[in-house]
Amino acid sequence: MAHFERIRDVISGPMSPEIIQQRTKAGWQMVSIEWRRELPDSETPSEGAYDEDIPYGLRISNDGQRLEVDPTENRALMLMMDLLGQDFSYSAIVSDLNEKGFRTRSGHPWTRVAVFNMMPRLIEAGPRIFHSEEWKAAQPSRRDS
Repeated sequence: MAHFERIRDVISGPMSPEIIQQRTKAGWQMVSIEWRRELPDSETPSEGAYDEDIPYGLRISNDGQRLEVDPTENRALMLMMDLLGQDFSYSAIVSDLNEKGFRTRSGHPWTRVAVFNMMPRLIEAGPRIFHSEEWKAAQPSRRDS
């Protein structure tokens, strides 16, 4: 599996073609351009103008340049994944999460709907979770599978 590194250049002035040339020569590919403007009070935001939320289980790094694993949220994802794999009901998963002190990103106790809404995130994060040392250590019976 190929591994990719991502960086973010914060532009404080006009975009320089030299920056693009330097990055390209160093092997980087441009994958997106983000635009921003101050919205006048008289104007409403256009559809799609807001960035997507940071996926649950990740946070912005201290340097503001990338996303990194949020340890607490990642443990909650791992617990959900483990309990779902053992065919626990949503109610049982909710109870376990709340009893262990896990909360949603907004600080509320987990609900069945909130856990159900995490399914797309669990599917997305699953490969990373399954290959993590933390998952392997917590799942000794599955290590050889």
